[in-house]
Amino acid sequence: QVQLVESGGGLVRPGGSLRLSCTASGRTFSGYTMAWFRQPPGKVREFVSSISWSSGESYYVDFVKGRFSMYRDNAKNTVYLQMNSLKPEDTAVYYCAAAQGDDTPPLRLWAKEYAHWGQGTQVTVSS
Repeated sequence: QVQLVESGGGLVRPGGSLRLSCTASGRTFSGYTMAWFRQPPGKVREFVSSISWSSGESYYVDFVKGRFSMYRDNAKNTVYLQMNSLKPEDTAVYYCAAAQGDDTPPLRLWAKEYAHWGQGTQVTVSS
């Protein structure tokens, strides 16, 4: 069975940086889209970023463009979300997800498209 495990969350001051990791076990993700979603306190889950596993091309929602970057390491079956210039509104539980299908650009924006999910990692941006 496919398992996704996130790590790297924590408490950071506004303007700071964090790098989230998502490691997959059970199989490689060739032909898959990987994504990061987040769920702010009291709100619904929202799309953040996605990447084509095969090509490495990524896509970002507007409110993180220029601040976040997503990339993968094929050998480690791991995807990363590098988050810079963090803002208080970035505070959320961040989830890694995987969906079968590998479009370029990876425009898979709906949570229902993703069959595999990690347990989430908390990111808190506060002074």
